[in-house]
Amino acid sequence: MAIAADNSSDLFIDGKLVPGGSGRYPTINPATEEVLGTAADGDAADMERAIGAARRAFDTTDWSTDTELRVRCIRQLRDAMKANIEELRELTIAEVGAPRMLTAMAQLEGPVDDLSFSADTAESYQWRQDLGVASPMGIKTRRTIAREAVGVVGAITPWNFPHQINLAKLGPALAAGNTIVLKPAPDTPWCAAVLGELIAEHTDMPPGVVNIVTSNDHAVGAMLSSDPRVDMVSFTGSTNTGRAVMSDGSATLKKVFLELGGKSAFLVLDDANLAGACSMSAFTASMHAGQGCA
Repeated sequence: MAIAADNSSDLFIDGKLVPGGSGRYPTINPATEEVLGTAADGDAADMERAIGAARRAFDTTDWSTDTELRVRCIRQLRDAMKANIEELRELTIAEVGAPRMLTAMAQLEGPVDDLSFSADTAESYQWRQDLGVASPMGIKTRRTIAREAVGVVGAITPWNFPHQINLAKLGPALAAGNTIVLKPAPDTPWCAAVLGELIAEHTDMPPGVVNIVTSNDHAVGAMLSSDPRVDMVSFTGSTNTGRAVMSDGSATLKKVFLELGGKSAFLVLDDANLAGACSMSAFTASMHAGQGCA
């Protein structure tokens, strides 16, 4: 993987690895504050090109209708990640500051395995359903349900579990026939940029199906929720930013999917193992320095 060898990453737009319009910015190990290398710093023009590429790929290729191609490409990405799992593990430990133990679970291996679910579901899903003949108001009609992709999906993701959240948005969106523009958190650009590298080198995805724009400018990501060419925005992050995404998306009646911040309630019932519950609550609340869904 070039990122591991060169300690630098590029944008992935329209099937090509390209530099960022705003140059580069440092990526830092949060556990040690060591500068690991640099990431491409995308600007508004880069995001414009990425959205345009995703729009063209959805409108002019057979990606949304060729289920066999989608299944094959998702499995190719999964296999490429598994083939490079140790390099990905070291990259994740360094960029996320995660302990090695978590990379065997939600920080890496679990999300990679979950790509199988997206591919398998697309392969077995009933995309068209014949409801038979009905005669409303005496008029005989044949009814069919056709399930189609939404279109261009903008995905904006946080830094705490980048592989888990990036792939949780990428896999299902691609399986359903959408194209996607991924804007990861500026703190973990490599975990996203490496997907572009693997897609370019190891999959048959048409150019523009997946686009990845890393940027140190939050305004670049905000373009996804306001651009009319984007049909849906999926955002994971803070409640305040989620409000802004929903507000911006409403102007073009986008579909908006939000997973926002906050801590979940921990309910212990009368018949529970109290010692076990206390142990688990302490682990989930403090795991990964408390930066998780606990």
